[in-house]
Amino acid sequence: MLMTSVEPSPRALFVGGFDPSGAAGVLADIKTAQEFCVYGASATTAVTVQNRFGVSEVMPVPASVVGAQLDACFADAPVDVVKTGMLVSGDVIRALTARLDVWGSRTRLIVDPVLRSTTGRSFLDDDGKDALVKQLLPRAALVTPNLLEAEELTHQVAHNEDSMSLLGDHFLALGVQAVLIKGGHLLERDPSSDEVVDILRTLDGEEYRFRRPRLIPPGARGTGCTLAAAIASGLAEGLTLRTAVENARDFVQHALERSGLTQPVGALCHAALRMQPPAPAKPRR
Repeated sequence: MLMTSVEPSPRALFVGGFDPSGAAGVLADIKTAQEFCVYGASATTAVTVQNRFGVSEVMPVPASVVGAQLDACFADAPVDVVKTGMLVSGDVIRALTARLDVWGSRTRLIVDPVLRSTTGRSFLDDDGKDALVKQLLPRAALVTPNLLEAEELTHQVAHNEDSMSLLGDHFLALGVQAVLIKGGHLLERDPSSDEVVDILRTLDGEEYRFRRPRLIPPGARGTGCTLAAAIASGLAEGLTLRTAVENARDFVQHALERSGLTQPVGALCHAALRMQPPAPAKPRR
């Protein structure tokens, strides 16, 4: 039997917390990558106990063990994109940056700065925030904060689209190549708005404003993880940044529309694009 050569699949490495419910964290990342035909590996930074009712426990993984996981993944095969989520501490961030220096010459870094849970529980200590800003963000091809995370990291407040766009200047000044500020929280400040605006700013001066209908089901979880993982998967496939962001937003939109139909409450339907719409009911005779 003749063996034919096969082009290796794009590879993404997801670094973040483990959510046993599967709605967020590295499980959501890998499910997303699978939908983009990207091979997903992961390094777990913390084991959490959480579901739609909240986060009850967080057990950090020692930085030495996180580093060993990273070494194992990088040594296994080349990695096209690294996407980070919950990083827990400065020690974990320093372990990651050390590996990026050794292994990551061809790797693009996507940073989703997960600072706290929806209910306000801290996911990154003060030393970690300092390491994030000073050591990790300057290496990033893209950082994807939501509005609250962007405000916390820049110590600025945004009340509208234009002031939200200005937050991007603070990230670009750190050396970040691009920043995508997600504007979902603006809806809380302007309940009359019927659309969500995300703003992409790049170091070369480009800006794109992406709009989508207001569609955030109550209790929806993992939207930020899934969006960043989808962008990372698109970049691993070789898409341009703008196209990767557009495709990722479409992916999350479909996943939101299908959430709650076949999934646990609050969980996105990561297989939404593969699901056919239900067939119309046949009339009874």
